[in-house]
Amino acid sequence: MKYLCLVYLAQEKYHACPDHKCAAYAGELQDSGHLLAAEPLHPIETATTVRVRNQKVEVTDGPFAETKEHLAGFYLIDAKDINEAIHWAAKIPPAEHGSIEVRPVRELQLSQ
Repeated sequence: MKYLCLVYLAQEKYHACPDHKCAAYAGELQDSGHLLAAEPLHPIETATTVRVRNQKVEVTDGPFAETKEHLAGFYLIDAKDINEAIHWAAKIPPAEHGSIEVRPVRELQLSQ
């Protein structure tokens, strides 16, 4: 099953974990056969939020919500169950500086 591990960090902790640590961890995930994708994100100042209301597009600079921790990146992994996903999420290096949200990926239901 696919799980998305969302990495959240406070703005002041955004660069607390060096890129080489995250790259090494991604390599470990890849070698184990669990990595599907992983990417860091640019800081929140670069975010743009798009909404469509009454068929009108609204564009706002910045993230959607005001929070203390911001989405900093993600790992998309393949795990047999939530326990295995949590095991891998606990090893994500930025977990020491922020939090990791683990969510199962849902398949779209295309039949009506």
